[in-house]
Amino acid sequence: MKSRSRPTQPLRFAVVGLGHIAQAAVLPAFRHASKFAELTALVSGSPAKLKQLGKRYGVKHLYSYRDSRDLFTSGLVDAVYIALPNSQHAAWTIRAADAGLHVLCEKPLAVSVHDCERMIDACERNNVHLMTAYRLHFERCNLEVADLVRKKRIGEARYFDSQFSMQVKDGNIRVQRELGGGPEYDIGIYCMNAARYVFAAEPTQVFATATNSGDKRFREVPETVHVLMKFPGNRVANFICSFGAADRSRYEIVGTKGSVICEPAYEYAEGLAYELTIGEKKRRKQFAKSDQFAPELIHFAKCVRSGRRPEPSGKEGLIDVAILEAIHRSIQSGRWESVAVPQIKVHRPSLDQEIRRPAVPREPKLVQAESAHS
Repeated sequence: MKSRSRPTQPLRFAVVGLGHIAQAAVLPAFRHASKFAELTALVSGSPAKLKQLGKRYGVKHLYSYRDSRDLFTSGLVDAVYIALPNSQHAAWTIRAADAGLHVLCEKPLAVSVHDCERMIDACERNNVHLMTAYRLHFERCNLEVADLVRKKRIGEARYFDSQFSMQVKDGNIRVQRELGGGPEYDIGIYCMNAARYVFAAEPTQVFATATNSGDKRFREVPETVHVLMKFPGNRVANFICSFGAADRSRYEIVGTKGSVICEPAYEYAEGLAYELTIGEKKRRKQFAKSDQFAPELIHFAKCVRSGRRPEPSGKEGLIDVAILEAIHRSIQSGRWESVAVPQIKVHRPSLDQEIRRPAVPREPKLVQAESAHS
C-alpha cells in the first residue's frame, strides 16, 4: 500500500464533513492521537464552520467542498476522514483515492454493495488504504465480551439478542432517505456487526420487518426495524433498532452454560459495562468512559505507515452492507432472504488491537450542528 513521504511523522488528515459526529467526537480525538495523526485540513460547505472550527483547532487549511480537489492534490494531506452523510461516502472516497489519499470512512461504508465495491476498487487501484470506522473494534468492553464468547466461557453460544434505540429529531439527516438515513443504517449496523464478531461468523439468511407508528418524522424511512439472522452452527441473532423509542443500547449472548450481557453496549458518550453469568455466579465489569475515536486514527495511521491492511477494512464494511441489502429484500418480500456475503477472509477484532485513550472531558460547543436526539 502507498505511503507518502514523512514516514516518521504523524499522518496528516483532512476531515471532510463537519456535522455532529465530526464536531463532537472526531475533531477532539486528534488531541489524543497527536503522535500518529495530525489534523491538517477541514472541508465543509459552511464558511462559518470552517472559520470557527479552524480557529478552535488551529487548522489553517480550510476548503469548501467545491475547492476540495485543490486540497486533495496539493500534497498538504496524506489521508481523509469522511464524516459525510451515508449516501456521499462512495463519491468522496473515490475522489480521495484517485488523488492518492488514504481513506478512513464513517460507517456504514456506503448505502449499497455496488458502491462499496467501487470504493474498494478505487483504493486498490490507487494503492491506498481504506478503513471502515468501527470504533468498537478497539474498545475493551466489547472486545472482552467477544473474547469470553469465543473462549466458550458461556459454553456453546446459542443466540444473540440486541436492542439499540433513541428518539431522533424531525428533519435530522438520519431520517432523510436520499442521504442514506434509517435506523438500520445508522444504529442497526452496530447490532449486526456485534453479532458477527461475537460469533466470529457470517449470517446465511435474514428475515426482517419494518414498522411505523404514523409519526411524521418517519415519512421517508422506517421508525423501527426488527431483524432475525441465521448463523452457521444453528446459532441465531435477533435485533431491534428504532429511531422512535427510548434510549436503549444492549446485547446479550446466551450459551449452553451461561450468558453475558453488554449494557450499555454501543455508546461513545459514556462508559460501557458487561455482566457475565455462569450458573449462580454473576460478575459485572464496568469500564470508564474513553475516547473511542482516537484509537481509530492511531490504528489507521500505524497501518498506513507499516503497509498493513487495517482492521476493520473496507471489505469488513462491505459485508455489513451486503447484510443490509438482504434485510431490505426481506422487508419487501416478507420472506427469509439469503445473504450474499462475498467470500472474503476477514480478520475479527480481538483484544490484541485494544487501544485506550482518555475521554474527551465534555462535548465541544457545536457550530451549526446538533445532536440527532430529540
